[in-house]
Amino acid sequence: MNLNEPLLDKKVVIEIKDLTKSYGNRSAIKQLNFKIFKGDVVGLLGPNGAGKSTTMKIISGFMSPTSGVAFVCGYDVFENPIEVKKRIGYLPETPPLYLEMTVQDYLQYVAELKQVPKAEVKKNIEKSLVKTQLSEVRNRIINNLSKGFKQRVGIAQALVSNPEILILDEPTVGLDPKQVAEIRHLINELKGEHTIILSTHILSEVEAVCNKIIIIHQGELILQDTIENIYKYQTNQKKSQAKVHLKFKNEAKIDFKSISGILNVNEINLKNYVLTIEDDEQTMSVLLKFLIDSKVHLIDLKTEESNLEEIFINLTYNKLENL
Repeated sequence: MNLNEPLLDKKVVIEIKDLTKSYGNRSAIKQLNFKIFKGDVVGLLGPNGAGKSTTMKIISGFMSPTSGVAFVCGYDVFENPIEVKKRIGYLPETPPLYLEMTVQDYLQYVAELKQVPKAEVKKNIEKSLVKTQLSEVRNRIINNLSKGFKQRVGIAQALVSNPEILILDEPTVGLDPKQVAEIRHLINELKGEHTIILSTHILSEVEAVCNKIIIIHQGELILQDTIENIYKYQTNQKKSQAKVHLKFKNEAKIDFKSISGILNVNEINLKNYVLTIEDDEQTMSVLLKFLIDSKVHLIDLKTEESNLEEIFINLTYNKLENL
């Protein structure tokens, strides 16, 4: 393959091949391989120090890898850095703001720095101001804005070149709940217009805005899939699981482990149990029949499928090899 020519598959906008970054004997990332397609909104997850920011810096051309290659829209990041940077809007964890400038002047400067055609600069600035709801503060000094507004300015600078790809590193870090909700709403509005990579520790945020997930742990890729498929994975086996919360009117000593499909029993007390079961209709049917035959006075039953937080913790902190 000629690495200077665009990939034939135009649907692939980011392709990572055997990407490694080492510092002496320590590897920040090791042999990463993944693809991101046009229109994807990808949650890049991992504990602190997992290699998320390193990966995004390499994709954005801010850092060179020790080995491996990264393609953006078919262009090698380091063979064609200018072409790549034209197609990426990057918001690092600390927004690259010039605090003494006004919002308007700063966006003008960024547009010129990114070589936005002169005929499009005014239109792009206006569009980014509107999208980030900064129009009313366009003439204010950035240093005088709240942290939430500064974060919006950071996103606006990423948008001002109207890039095909947005890379957002912890865009809601340090914000209050209202500001987090506003940034989340903004990201949802950008879906469909841009391919987005979002790094965050707020897993509910990933569930709300992303359609795919990539999980990195200790520099290695341990999972990449769609949100839909991710819930099918079990935290300790291939079959999917669900939790069932049971509440009884009177104390009930029940041998739930004798039921086929019951994987774990958490006896909170003799009136409250949490069962981990195989997530299928047959197991639930057998459980319900068992409760009816036992003639216990059941007053509440709630089911809870494995959520993203549970899967993430088991894949990283518990280091379970279940895939």
